[in-house]
Amino acid sequence: MMMPRSIWRGVLSFGMVAIPVRLYLATESSSKVSFNLLCPDHKSRIKNKRWCPEGDHEVQWNDVVRGYEYEKGSYVELDDEDLAKLPLRSSKAIDISGFIDKKDIAEELYIQSAYYLEPEKSAQKPYALLKKTLERTGRLAIAKFALRDRERLVSIGAHDGALVLNTLHWPDEIRSTEDLDLEAPTVSAAELKMAENLVGMMAAKFEPEDYKDEYKEALMEVVEAKVEKREVIEAPEPEAETTVVDLMSALKASVEKAKKGEQARGRAARGDHESLVHRKTATKERRRKAS
Repeated sequence: MMMPRSIWRGVLSFGMVAIPVRLYLATESSSKVSFNLLCPDHKSRIKNKRWCPEGDHEVQWNDVVRGYEYEKGSYVELDDEDLAKLPLRSSKAIDISGFIDKKDIAEELYIQSAYYLEPEKSAQKPYALLKKTLERTGRLAIAKFALRDRERLVSIGAHDGALVLNTLHWPDEIRSTEDLDLEAPTVSAAELKMAENLVGMMAAKFEPEDYKDEYKEALMEVVEAKVEKREVIEAPEPEAETTVVDLMSALKASVEKAKKGEQARGRAARGDHESLVHRKTATKERRRKAS
């Protein structure tokens, strides 16, 4: 897959070290399903028009201008050149303010989007130095960065030979858990031990290629069924809620199921091994007879 054009060029700096870099999107949505909005009567696509109520006419997208309402009904126009002149250092430079331990940031709450940082040809050595240092220390760089009409908090870490910049939520954007009903009933030692055994038996290394987005595939099944005027086989209902009384029995059943899965994988692995040994023996026998 070809890397798209960079979306930003500037300087990444830590201390007195300045690294000219380019910024690229690190992800893309390849499985997104798009729907069209239709008129309920004519089943034709609805058009969205940019309409000027004062002049009572449509405005083409290329003619639209950006405006900020500084008081009710009054706007000041701002173009790309105005935004490029922002008196904000973070619009042209990513100044690292510190280095934190990876475990100090709750990634599941803070991280938004991922971007790759690529060094300019003249800056490959300081880039490699920063990347190697982050790898060896297990730390993330923290900085502020202005991108697409707003200043963002970002982290920078090393991954797969590159520096990756992640935009982060600001602390005041993260909602508190105070209003959630999180009553903590007592968990017995036996229940905890059984749950730990289950987690241990289901432990696995994360292999991203083992997972795929099946939503589009399922949606196309519904589309084809409706086109062909046939019934769709619906997804099965989820498991019923596990009650406190049934918790231990559910855990035991889960452990037994995991054990059977391990045994089945073991038999399959032994079968592959025995098959390989048999093939090697048969090959040796044929060679002996041939000689």
